[in-house]
Amino acid sequence: MTDINQAFTELKRGAEEILLEDELLDKLKSGKPLKIKAGFDPTAPDLHLGHTVLINKLRQFQQLGHDVIFLIGDFTGMIGDPTGKNVTRKPLSREDVLANAQTYKEQVFKILDPQKTRVEFNSTWMEKLGSAGMLKLAARQTVARMMERDDFKKRFKEGQSIAIHEFMYPLVQGWDSVALEADVELGGTDQKFNLLMGRELQKSEGQRPQTVLMMPLLEGLDGVQKMSKSLGNYIGITDTPNDMFGKMMSISDDLMWRYYDLLSFRPTTEIDALKQQVADGRNPRDVKIELAKEIIARFHSEDDAQAAHNEFINRFQKGAMPDNIEEKELATEGGELVLANLLKEAGLVASTSDAMRMVKQGAVKIDGEKVADAKQVCLAGSTAVYQVGKRKFAKVTLV
Repeated sequence: MTDINQAFTELKRGAEEILLEDELLDKLKSGKPLKIKAGFDPTAPDLHLGHTVLINKLRQFQQLGHDVIFLIGDFTGMIGDPTGKNVTRKPLSREDVLANAQTYKEQVFKILDPQKTRVEFNSTWMEKLGSAGMLKLAARQTVARMMERDDFKKRFKEGQSIAIHEFMYPLVQGWDSVALEADVELGGTDQKFNLLMGRELQKSEGQRPQTVLMMPLLEGLDGVQKMSKSLGNYIGITDTPNDMFGKMMSISDDLMWRYYDLLSFRPTTEIDALKQQVADGRNPRDVKIELAKEIIARFHSEDDAQAAHNEFINRFQKGAMPDNIEEKELATEGGELVLANLLKEAGLVASTSDAMRMVKQGAVKIDGEKVADAKQVCLAGSTAVYQVGKRKFAKVTLV
């Protein structure tokens, strides 16, 4: 496999749709650094992990040597993105937009290289366009075309109001691509109409149309609705390490893999290996802990991640765990140890059959969480508090 094909495979990771794949591959094969654009309206002061799905993809392009443009929609933010809204969105004041934009710049560099990231504000060219330019831009599309958008169509059918200025949003986003001469634009699947508008306007301006790469919307903690502050199902990247850890541990095991695919910087081969370990009996909770610590280390530090892990254990064991727990170090066979054997070697049960019986009775916990499989595999390098019944505890490190 050539380097280009390897890069192409990595860029496609997690993507919902690429318009068009062959076009993107041709652009990559040109050997020229591509202009990669992703826009963010500063509608709230803080970003959450859902926003970072696109930023992570920008990072991949950046690591491959392409020119990344982090576009702050300070102009579009004052219009209000109608995407997915069943009512007209309240525009933000200029002051709110600029204040939020400043925090975005600070937060995004926890993922992107500040020396290699071009930060732009779309007011730079939109204000120069002026009222006459805006009217000419509006003349590029018809009301019928705008009504093809699902959200507009739905609102019209239900008798909900649609403000005239909302029709300008897709045009302005598309004009951003013209102004930046973008080769690739990233966006969520809910942005398809706006992203394709950029292609249309670039064609009409004689530019090579941008390739559109759409990422899925990250589900929030409930595993159903997209991550959103208004829904309260989010993990903010400015959340404290302890809050981050607790929220990450609350997601379902199935959602955990979705988060791994869209949020982790681990290679796909490593994620596949983790999936196989769980299939072979490893507790999914341990894999979830690894992801939680990776995310916390990214936005805080490695020490904060470990401290949050320790705090999580202490918090959920408070009142049930003695102050002084015996610490033990056990040797593994081939880097792993079956739980029933671990409990026996740690002196928490008399035999492996006793361990199996206690697990079946729901009397065995690891870091406060009940265990359902006595044959689950515990891996070398892990440290956890094992509990049998109400009184037997051991903090075991596997080597």
